[in-house]
Order: sequence, then C-alpha cells, then structure tokens
Amino acid sequence: MRDLTKALSFTIFHVRLIRIMRGILLQWLHIVMYAVILVRTESIYVNITYVQDAVARGAVCLDGSPPAYHFDKGYGTGVNNWLIQLEGGGWCNNVTTCLARKGNRLGSSKQMVKLLAFSGLLGNKARFNPDFYNWNRVKIRYCDGSSFTGDVEAVNPVTGLHYRGARVFLAVMKDLLAKGMKDAENAMLSGCSAGGLAAILHCDNFKNLLPIGTKVKCLSDAGFFINTKDVSGAQHIETYFNDIVTTHGSAKNLPPSCTLRMRPSLCFFPQYSARGIRTPLFVLNAAYDSWQIKNALAPIDADPRGRWHNCETDILKCSSTQLQIMQGFRLEFIRTITGLGLSMSRGLFINSCYAHCQTEMQETWFRSDSPKLNNKTIAKAVGDWFYDKSPFQRGDCPYPCDRTCHNRVFDPQEHPLI
Repeated sequence: MRDLTKALSFTIFHVRLIRIMRGILLQWLHIVMYAVILVRTESIYVNITYVQDAVARGAVCLDGSPPAYHFDKGYGTGVNNWLIQLEGGGWCNNVTTCLARKGNRLGSSKQMVKLLAFSGLLGNKARFNPDFYNWNRVKIRYCDGSSFTGDVEAVNPVTGLHYRGARVFLAVMKDLLAKGMKDAENAMLSGCSAGGLAAILHCDNFKNLLPIGTKVKCLSDAGFFINTKDVSGAQHIETYFNDIVTTHGSAKNLPPSCTLRMRPSLCFFPQYSARGIRTPLFVLNAAYDSWQIKNALAPIDADPRGRWHNCETDILKCSSTQLQIMQGFRLEFIRTITGLGLSMSRGLFINSCYAHCQTEMQETWFRSDSPKLNNKTIAKAVGDWFYDKSPFQRGDCPYPCDRTCHNRVFDPQEHPLI
C-alpha cells in the first residue's frame, strides 16, 4: 500500500510538472508568435537585383561579382521620390582583411541573401514611416570595403581582389536612373555606419547625378567617425583610415574641397570632408557611438588585457573611470560637430545613447518608445527637416540623463575587431 501511495504521489507530481512546463512553453510560443507577427507587420521583404552589366565596366565587389541592391517601388504621391540607403559593415584596410571579406556578403554578392527586410526608414507603411513610406526605397548592398570610394585598376592574380567601390556606386546609380530616378522630384541619400560615411562622402556627387530641379538632401546615420586618440594615446583610427584609403586607392574619389587642403586620408573623416559639402546634410549620431567606443577609443591594441570588454558589451558595466573617459569622448564628439560651422541647411540629432545606427530598426526610428530629442522622434525630426517644415539641430545632456535611449547590449562572447 505504501508503494502504491508513493507511486501515485510520484505520478501526480509529474503531471503537475508537465502542466507547468506546458504552460511555460505556451507562454514562450505566444511571445515568439507575437514577435514574428510584429516583424512581419513592421517590415517587408524585398528581392535582390544584380547589376550584371556592371561587370564589363569593372564595377564589382571584392571577389569580382556584380553589385546588388534591393528596390521597392514607390506609389501614390511618392512615385517620383527616391530614398537610397547605403548598407554599412565596416571596412577592410589591407589584403588580409579584404580576403577575409571576399568570402562573405561584405565582399561578394554571391553570398548575399535574396530577400532583405525593409523596416524603419525603409518601411512601406505610413504608421511606421510617415514621411517616406510610399517613396521608391532602395538599399544598395555593401561589398567593396571602402565606403564606395575605392578604384584600383590592377587586380592581383593571386588574391583576385577588386578594389572598385566608387565604380559600384556609379553603376548602381546608372541602373536606378534608368529605372526612373532620372525623373526624381525629391531624393535623399542615406546610410548607416560605413554607409553613413559614404552618404557624406558621396552627397554632392549624388546631387550632381540628378536633374537640376530635384530636391536633394543626405542623411548620415552613425557615419560621423571622429579622429580621436585611443585610451593608450595612439592615433589608432587615423592609421586605420589611412590604410583603407591607401589600399583602395580612394584619394581621387574623396571630396576635392577637402583633398586640396590636406592629406587625402584625413578626408575619410567627416569632420574634415563635411565642411565643404554643399548639399543639405543631416547628421544623426549617438554621442557615445558604440562602434567608435569599441574600435576607436578602446580597441584591442590599446586594451590588450580586455579591461574595457565588459564596459563595451554593456554601458551599465562601465566603471566610473571608464565612464569619465567616455564623457570626454562625448565632449570631443560635440566639439567636432560644432567645428563644422553654422549652417541652417544642416540637421543634427546627437543623442546621448550607447548605440550605433538608429534609422534601420523600427524601435529606434519611429515608435511610441523611440529615442527623442525635444520630444521629437528621429523619423519626425528627419521628415520635418527634409520637407523644410522646421529645422532640427539638437544635442543632448550627458549619459545617463536621456531615458528614451535604446542602449545596445552586446554578446559578451563577441569582441568586434577592426
């Protein structure tokens, strides 16, 4: 009888445990299903287009494959408006790092996904993207490693590397002009990270490709990289950018208003090149840019013992000393932006977040809990600026005062290297 009682108790326990586990599993399934539904409603998937005829002109990715982009056609009042988004993804500064990219999507269109999600700035619904939802929206894929500035004719037969970023940019532009961009009434060149830098460097070139009557502006998201010293006092990022410009032969494709005044490799920094840009430019950047903190301020070379690793992973894990250094970086960033000089045509949204790229994700572009300055979301600030409804030039108070930030938290197992 005692054994039977134990057996019954054991069975009842397991039944209860199974019910509890089933309840937890159902809760997780509901969460996952909600997330999938949310992603599907906030974004659309757009097919890839390869510019095959660009290969004959030498406008190719690092591995020699054709350039590619994703294009969702505009409609209604936006049918003659064009939004061009340049993909980001860092750079390669020598043969070794470019070879590493050659075998993935950042160096070969053969490795790119055929369908790409469009959300945030590229979204096609008014409630998620009020000012640009019905424009012709294009995302140009990044596969050259030079922010679309490289152009070296020779191809090493051993490595097979093609440094042709500038040709890629022009080849895709030619394809889009033929598909209707030549009749554009409004156009904006934008980009994130390395693409945000490219949006600055190509801003005037983009305007020159379009009809005289077209309203043209540019938006740089997390592309304002500053020439700062790292925590060891070395000019790490300056050396790195110099290597990029040298490897890719980029000097001739950087803004001449800058290269005529100083060493061309310095013109890869927006603080020097953006001064001479004539086309209206909106600079969106986190003052504690997570990529720059990790790769320019405290790169592995300057932090061999990894003392900054936890801090770079999550700003809440930074020590008081590290936060003080980061506050110094913010002040330098603001001084650099201010150094561009006054311009009523320029837009500025410099929030005190630990982030990098805020236009491509719905939660940071336009949502009820999105980052705000002066009670305006990024989407509202950019839209009002583009349509000349109201100018926008705003900074922020120091961390941690801004409660609207979506601060990035990274996988502690990852430590991105330059």
